[in-house]
Amino acid sequence: MMKFTKQNFIFLVGGIIIYVVDIGVDFWVASKYFCQGQYCWGILILCFRGLSSLIIQVFSYEWFKNDWEGTDTGKLKWIFLVHLFQCGIFIRYWFALKYGCQAAFKQKSSGDASERDPPNFIQKQAVDAVADINMLRVFKTFLETTPQLFVQIYILMEHGKNNFCQYAAIITSFCSISFSTVDYQISLRKSLPDKDEFRVLPKLVYVFYKLLTITSWILSISLITLLNVRSSVILLIFLWICGFTWTLKQHTTFCKSKKMEYLYRTVVGIILIFTFFNIKGRKTKVCISIYYATHTIITLGILFVYMFWKPSIIKEIHFTIVSILTILSLVLGIIFLLVYYRLFHPTAYCRPQACSDEVDGQAGQKDRVEIGRFQNFIMQ
Repeated sequence: MMKFTKQNFIFLVGGIIIYVVDIGVDFWVASKYFCQGQYCWGILILCFRGLSSLIIQVFSYEWFKNDWEGTDTGKLKWIFLVHLFQCGIFIRYWFALKYGCQAAFKQKSSGDASERDPPNFIQKQAVDAVADINMLRVFKTFLETTPQLFVQIYILMEHGKNNFCQYAAIITSFCSISFSTVDYQISLRKSLPDKDEFRVLPKLVYVFYKLLTITSWILSISLITLLNVRSSVILLIFLWICGFTWTLKQHTTFCKSKKMEYLYRTVVGIILIFTFFNIKGRKTKVCISIYYATHTIITLGILFVYMFWKPSIIKEIHFTIVSILTILSLVLGIIFLLVYYRLFHPTAYCRPQACSDEVDGQAGQKDRVEIGRFQNFIMQ
């Protein structure tokens, strides 16, 4: 297991700041829409916030319950009340700061010593605490931040009116997506065996790959929404059904209860609308190729529909700019994807003797507490 360093602690503090700022910007933007009489947009922003917060609290409390099984029930009741008031993530940040401070500033790892030794045990606690937070932030990113980014871009394209709060929301969304994806990969490589450290260049390539492909896809969905809102909704529902069906066929075992497992698969189906998500920790060259090939075909199809169905719109300057940005971000995103998987992506998910179904199968279920949740939660 790698060390939890001072740099990781600084990233943790930065993540807290971004999280709090993101909450403030959401309520600020929603209040602006309400003041302007645009109640639909304000309600939609708050719905994204409320839904993501509810799902995050459910997963967070379930993980606390699993980790503290057999301990004092009074603590769990207190934890339940905190989550009921939608503040569970802040409890997790408190534990992460506590263990992270001890690991980064007060403890010295004993090298090859056992994880049960005090220094290495503190390191493991810090890594696991941050890993849980980053998993929850990935959920939040694709349940709330990315959909809100789509809404803000659509409003700018549809009405042509813009103000400072909209730009602030868009910038905050991009920052949130960047931080959550990078922090996720850092935690992934610290939590799983045989993972190399995530250095600066791989981080940049990975962030550009995710941001550019997601941006291209959001612009594509915005274009089809401008053309016909119903078609956009049907497309998104269809993509979610495909993603959810794929997770069912993967027979995931991320959660202990069946109800939570179906909720997890539902969330993964939503994430798959916007980006590729590896839920089994296996080689996915074919799956990821099909995924982004499908996105490319749909994107080009939307642009061709505009050419033949709404040729008058093509003459407008904003359509030209959006089309160029859509194609450019898609091409660059695919290039960064190829560079990342060719040069920087670790080929081994686990030790050779621990691979196959032990990553996300019965063996993974048996050793869940010892090896951590990341063994069953892998996004590439």
